[in-house]
Amino acid sequence: MRIKRKGLARAPARTINSLVYYSIRAVARIVLAPFFEIHVEGQDNVPKRGSFILLPKHQRWEDIPLLGLASPVPLYYVAKKELFTNRLSSWFMTSLGGIPLDRRRPLASRNSIKAVVELLEDGAGVVVFPEGTYYRDGMGAGRVGLIRLIHSQIEVPFIPVGIRYSSQATRKPVLIRFGRTLPWEPSMEPEEFLDSAMQEIGVLSGLRP
Repeated sequence: MRIKRKGLARAPARTINSLVYYSIRAVARIVLAPFFEIHVEGQDNVPKRGSFILLPKHQRWEDIPLLGLASPVPLYYVAKKELFTNRLSSWFMTSLGGIPLDRRRPLASRNSIKAVVELLEDGAGVVVFPEGTYYRDGMGAGRVGLIRLIHSQIEVPFIPVGIRYSSQATRKPVLIRFGRTLPWEPSMEPEEFLDSAMQEIGVLSGLRP
């Protein structure tokens, strides 16, 4: 896949703290094991090398650690700025690949957009929840702002991800399905692309026929 950048100046580097990342990943696997039974489909659709953006369904806060456990490669996450309110939480979130963003005012977060573009240039996988917040057992409206901004700066694969939780009360089975790269034709407007992406995310999550 050809990576094409379209113009922002290079941002300060952000890297995952490997010691923290893999330590928390190991702890998360142990802590979540009594509550969730993870099933993964389509893992081969996630590039082992090269940049990409995952567009997952957002059901609950556990999506983030479960998605990290299901992915074959480390991931960076665009997360709400409120999770970076003090020095400790900011260090912790950044070490795990968190990138703060004010979703209500994306243009006010240009440094975060630049950081995302730089990570993609360097071959990273970045997670963007297109709904912006949790919508359990249903599809929320997609938010096009961040996707439009990223696509205006760099061309990378967008991969839909379905997340479906069982209604089982204890040790819920959760199915994480990585879809195929979504086509973004030159003639497609961002809103048209997002509508197509949300349809596919819904299908992968078992929320649409």
